[in-house]
Amino acid sequence: MTACAAALALARRLLASGHEALFAGGCVRDKLLGKKPKDYDIATSARPAEVLRLFPGSNEVGAHFGVVIAKHCGHHVEIATFRNDGSYKDHRRPESVTFASAQEDAQRRDFTVNGLFEHPQTGELIDYVGGLADLRAGILRAIGEPAARFREDALRLLRAVRFSSCLGLTIEAQTRAALADCADLLTRISPERIRDEFSKILSSPRRADGVQLLVDSGLMRHIVPEVLAMIGCEQPPQWHPEGDVFTHTRIMLEMLAPEAPLELCLAVLLHDIAKPPTQTFDEAAGRIRFNGHDALGATMAEIILRRLRYSNEIVAAVVPMVARHMQFMAVQQMRTAKVKRFMAAPNFPLEMELHRVDCASSNGFSDNYEFLQAKAVEFAAEPLIPPPLVSGRDLIQAGLAPGPDFKDLLETIQTEQLEGRLSDRATALAYLQQLLADRPS
Repeated sequence: MTACAAALALARRLLASGHEALFAGGCVRDKLLGKKPKDYDIATSARPAEVLRLFPGSNEVGAHFGVVIAKHCGHHVEIATFRNDGSYKDHRRPESVTFASAQEDAQRRDFTVNGLFEHPQTGELIDYVGGLADLRAGILRAIGEPAARFREDALRLLRAVRFSSCLGLTIEAQTRAALADCADLLTRISPERIRDEFSKILSSPRRADGVQLLVDSGLMRHIVPEVLAMIGCEQPPQWHPEGDVFTHTRIMLEMLAPEAPLELCLAVLLHDIAKPPTQTFDEAAGRIRFNGHDALGATMAEIILRRLRYSNEIVAAVVPMVARHMQFMAVQQMRTAKVKRFMAAPNFPLEMELHRVDCASSNGFSDNYEFLQAKAVEFAAEPLIPPPLVSGRDLIQAGLAPGPDFKDLLETIQTEQLEGRLSDRATALAYLQQLLADRPS
């Protein structure tokens, strides 16, 4: 059973019991946009206690706010009682709610395109807030007074940017002005909630527009303020004719595939984050330099990602991409063994894409990218890093005590294996004996 069918079954049960029941919010909006809704929400006249009686075993976590999560055939559907919200002292959740009509419920929602209802059986659209006209015009407009909506729930600031960038909607003038006026309210929101909305913005096909809007609205200073220093940070024009560091990064975000993974999007955003603090002017050479921006950038990237409470897995993926992005310049001078080790990185395909858009957005050089593509074909017949021919146990049997020399010896032997000069265990063990014989006594 699909999510739509599950929600329809629940709505029919509510209707059959004498209650109003309407599909609400995002599922209605997405359907009108020709998108498949990810989930379905039901708004109803039934009180939480009545919903719980109709659907035993439902989740009561949001019952205080009139929200119950019902389960049907493996799907979870949010069922919310029509309500008015009380004051929002924490700029996140109402202190109290009073149950109301569908028309009143629509007025307390965030944006007109999210205030639409649909009758689940007839498909009739019910629009109390002008959402249909705004959706057809491609406009995102707050319901009622925009600043009041943002003061009620400061997360709506980021939701406005997300809906604009993800759905391709232009933010209406008064709503956009309130977005900037209320930007400081974002300090009231937890890093985890900010992270989740920020990730959705970065993961959308129009991520570059989303980042630009975060900057223009003043919201970015409460998310990744380090990005702001990239604006106006000049680069050597012979390598970066596109402009400053921020412009370069924005173009890279535009060049990514629509479905680019979050790790890659974060790495692109942060790959040059340390250029502003490392910028120097080499008067003798007559050029701008950013010495060490890759290493410092990796450190800054980890600080930023930890601050936003990203998972260890995300951090472990993004930080090395930032740290290694300048090494692509030297790949054609690397020995075969070093190239293989370089290409064996866990997220090398993402690093390749970062390098591609890094060059394509600036100098247009593609020789290193093409070199590595050719190497991938050349090395395809066997693993980049094959099983070792010699192990630590072999070193112990040769009379060595475990210690720092182990790593150096094993790496030396592996290098010869990767270079193709050692192909079997017997020759590798013979090479080990040679290394031991040549060591100073």
